[in-house]
Amino acid sequence: MSVQRMMAEKVLTVDTMNSCVKKVEYAVRGPIVLRAVQIEKELKEGVQKPFSEVIKANIGDAHAMGQQPITFFRQVLAMCSYPELLDDDRFPEDAKGRARRILQGCGGQSIGAYSASQGIECVRQDVARYVERRDGGVPSDPDNIYLTTGASDGIVTMLKLLVAGEGRSRTGVMISIPQYPLYSAALAELGAVQVNYFLNEERCWSLDVSELRRALADARRHCNPRALCIINPGNPTGQVQSRQCIEDVIRFAAKERLFLMADEVYQDNVYAEGCEFHSFKKVLFEMGPEFSSTVELASFHSTSKCYMGECGFRGGYMEVVNMDPEVKAQLTKLVSVRLCPPVPGQALMDLVVNPPQPGEPSYSTFIRERKATLSSLAERARLTEQILNTVPGIACNPVQGAMYSFPRVTLPARAIREAEERGQAPDMFYCMKLLEETGICLVPGSGFGQRDGTFHFRMTILPPTDKLKILLSKVKDFHQRFIQQYS
Repeated sequence: MSVQRMMAEKVLTVDTMNSCVKKVEYAVRGPIVLRAVQIEKELKEGVQKPFSEVIKANIGDAHAMGQQPITFFRQVLAMCSYPELLDDDRFPEDAKGRARRILQGCGGQSIGAYSASQGIECVRQDVARYVERRDGGVPSDPDNIYLTTGASDGIVTMLKLLVAGEGRSRTGVMISIPQYPLYSAALAELGAVQVNYFLNEERCWSLDVSELRRALADARRHCNPRALCIINPGNPTGQVQSRQCIEDVIRFAAKERLFLMADEVYQDNVYAEGCEFHSFKKVLFEMGPEFSSTVELASFHSTSKCYMGECGFRGGYMEVVNMDPEVKAQLTKLVSVRLCPPVPGQALMDLVVNPPQPGEPSYSTFIRERKATLSSLAERARLTEQILNTVPGIACNPVQGAMYSFPRVTLPARAIREAEERGQAPDMFYCMKLLEETGICLVPGSGFGQRDGTFHFRMTILPPTDKLKILLSKVKDFHQRFIQQYS
């Protein structure tokens, strides 16, 4: 082979790259979203479409959909970024006090400096106090708090610690189906075994321990299941777990010696009457020492969801409970490789867990803005369920919490055949036609996992109410045309 030819051949090709990366899929930003971006460019170039804009209801990005930031949060972050504003009389004193405290915790009193790898100490202290208040006095140690680059970073870090072994001893991780694709993507990248357990759609996407037992027994024939992941409130399914359900899951994890991972980033997003958020940690400790001193748990929170919606700051934390001290030392080493999470995100996380208090100048505005955001989301959750359920062939469970609906769509046999002929999942085919004809960007249920023979899509409830009504009306009209075309 000539030197010239050898030089022309790439060292890194699809054949020589990491095979695990090729298995990674992330539907939330998959082919439909790429096509939506192309359509936006076409519209700007003057290409005629039967719609004037693309409505992206594919991802839980609140500010991109028009949600306004919390004033107090942005005031403090502005002063942290540009400390000369601390002398500006337009900013309230409580905001100035928070900014000074955060800056004092930063190297050189600048958020441009690296922090400790585990996160700024005063922020971790505030997170621990928040967890104690939330959980009715259950103790929280700042040393067990790790600030993270969004919750996703903490989840992937924990999975890295858990995945080991080869062949039948390879780590299996139990994830719900439907699931948030971060989990399947991370497990594929790490070469771990994905162990699916199905949520019960007929019972509002509830979690049945009998289904956990089935999935675990099946998995133990070919791998070593070591972890159980729970998303509560649910993404993409919007369910809120009852306290009894959480207790049953904890008993199951204790009996089967499974590490629990509780993704609780939507903990303020609970809308349905009779539903309430219960943290796994709180329930674990209420169950007494038999469980609270033995069950290993990592729980996750974020600045990206709830009433904040501050996705771009990439702020979050995880708390570890009952972790082996030697493993914890390895965890600290692992996070140190990436130096530290973004310091502005750490500052924002501090404000989420330590917001204005009664009697402080910013309190009334903060409470008003927080309540308005959550009330509007609750109204949009109800609206989405009500309108979708008026469409023959679409069945939507109550959106009890989080930011999404995940309705089931009944598709004609002819549409299913055409999709298969094109090499597409039927709900991908449906969602792509919806995008091309209406400009609405949704994510097919096949990207999250679903029972064979069922089809769904995930839609955020984040568009403003007037735009959401238009979106739902367009979905209704499209579905009726689609059924007529393929019946």
